[in-house]
Amino acid sequence: MDTPSYSRIVSSSNTDKHGNMKLFSALQWMQDCSVIDFMEDSDFCEWLQANHVTPLVNFRQIEVVRVPVLREKLTCSTHVFNLQGAFGYRNSAIYDAQDNACYKSWSIAAFANLETGRLGRIPRDVQSMLQFSPKLDMTYGSRKIVLPSAPLTPLAPFRVLRDDIDYNNHVNNAQYIRMAIECLPEDFQVSGLKVEYKKPVLPGSAITPAITYGTNAAYVVLTVEESVCCVVEFTSCGA
Repeated sequence: MDTPSYSRIVSSSNTDKHGNMKLFSALQWMQDCSVIDFMEDSDFCEWLQANHVTPLVNFRQIEVVRVPVLREKLTCSTHVFNLQGAFGYRNSAIYDAQDNACYKSWSIAAFANLETGRLGRIPRDVQSMLQFSPKLDMTYGSRKIVLPSAPLTPLAPFRVLRDDIDYNNHVNNAQYIRMAIECLPEDFQVSGLKVEYKKPVLPGSAITPAITYGTNAAYVVLTVEESVCCVVEFTSCGA
């Protein structure tokens, strides 16, 4: 792999009671590697800071190819594959010691002005500061999650914890997935997911989850004060 990569060993904090890697842990790692890689594009980051622009991830899709287990040595690879107007497109993947993919992911980030809240196009000369790599071979589904006609079943609300908040002072993107996974039946085996991030959730907020089901899929909607903040589509292994 000629793209930026980072290695680690699956530890007990990354696994469930069966010794299998948690999907939440895999997402955290891919997300962190993406941020590290992004920050290493120093010229591009300096331009963003000078112009009060930041990337906000609004969509991610993950394919679960194989779930790693405790003590496996893994490598995470990440790269940007496209930038169009105000949107950047990135792949991230986790590979085992034999260089076989365990997780594949792609995400979309919108570049927003911190002062106005509006999206802003990245000038072509600034785009040239980034390093692009070919698109990863995986399924690229629609970024719009369509809920099935079956009604949503509300679940018990919960309070956002201090530990859920990151340096942006709102709930970290990976934490939404952890919250949504808790809504699934314990025997639901996830083979993939898509997530739409719609609205940041602030410290101290109360989140109300709701769930519904489609064919080989579960849909979790997280709401704060009747405003949807996140929608997650989980595909089961039977799909």
